Amino acid sequence: LQCTYIKVEQVEKTHAVVLSRPSWLWGAEMGANEHGVCIGNEAVWGREEIGDDEALLGMDLVRLGLERADTAEKALTVIVDLLEKYGQGGNCMESHMVFTYHNSFLIADRKEAWVLETSGKYWAAEKVEGGVRNISNQLSITTKIDREHPELKEYAKSKGWWDGEKEFDFAATYSYVNTARMTTSRGRYSEGYKLLNKHKGSITSEIMMEILRDKESGINMEGGFMTTGSMVSVLPQEPNLPCIHFFTGTPDPARSIFKPFIFVPHNTQLLKTSSPTFGHNDPVKKQPRFQNKPDRRHELYKKHESAAVVMETIEGKGKEMLKEIQELEKQKISEMEAILQNACLDVNQVVNLFSRCVEEELKIY
Repeated sequence: LQCTYIKVEQVEKTHAVVLSRPSWLWGAEMGANEHGVCIGNEAVWGREEIGDDEALLGMDLVRLGLERADTAEKALTVIVDLLEKYGQGGNCMESHMVFTYHNSFLIADRKEAWVLETSGKYWAAEKVEGGVRNISNQLSITTKIDREHPELKEYAKSKGWWDGEKEFDFAATYSYVNTARMTTSRGRYSEGYKLLNKHKGSITSEIMMEILRDKESGINMEGGFMTTGSMVSVLPQEPNLPCIHFFTGTPDPARSIFKPFIFVPHNTQLLKTSSPTFGHNDPVKKQPRFQNKPDRRHELYKKHESAAVVMETIEGKGKEMLKEIQELEKQKISEMEAILQNACLDVNQVVNLFSRCVEEELKIY
């Protein structure tokens, strides 16, 4: 199986997946599969140096976990096994400039959730037992470690990062961050935690979207590293209810629509939000890589970009457009709530659910 940079052994059976991914690579930043497993990933850095060799990207591991596992814990196992066998590494940016990092993952299904954090081939995993949990650009697993790399502690000892006496704290040992200050300092991790905590026990899909739109916290990022796609999933514990996954497919969630997707047999292909492919001629596949940068924008992205200019420059028209897209989103959320309340799913309607919403969004633009 050809991933972004390397080939890995394929498995006998893979599951259907829906992915939000950087257009130039094989993997995904986040996504879900037909069994209600969801994975998102974040870049993290620490004491362990990042190798220059091309291996699996964290984003490849997201996709492989979704394709190969029907529960959250199985996805965790898939990822750590691949990490052990193939390692992680390679440029995470479509550019001559090299941008590399280790990865942390948020993995959930209908029944449970895990946080998996890595440092080279070493890793620690925490089972989320309740309340709220978030990840961002720093290691966040401290002393609650439910699964770990067999040599995690020995390696830390051999590097002089841990004395083997005091309680083992993964983030404190493997990163430069003072873990006591993690939830009090102003950063995306602590701000995200505060916003989630504020709504603990009453988080709805709308509240989650609101949190992802928050600019002051830095969760909705602007500038060089901009939030280019957002996702919210509702995973009912009752097996007869469908999981609902909302994706923007466009940057800046503050002026994007979260569009619903539900897995059913024969889902319509998501053509207007799929980037063009360039086959063997893709500059990512040729050596040396990244010699040029083709236009990878999909149809919705282009229209959304033009609409964003209108929103910024023509006040009246911009406000009107924003109001229309917000109304469309509210309508879709209500429709999804009705499906969950009535436990009634018209498969023929759902087949085009996401694509139809994209068409309605394009009309507004």
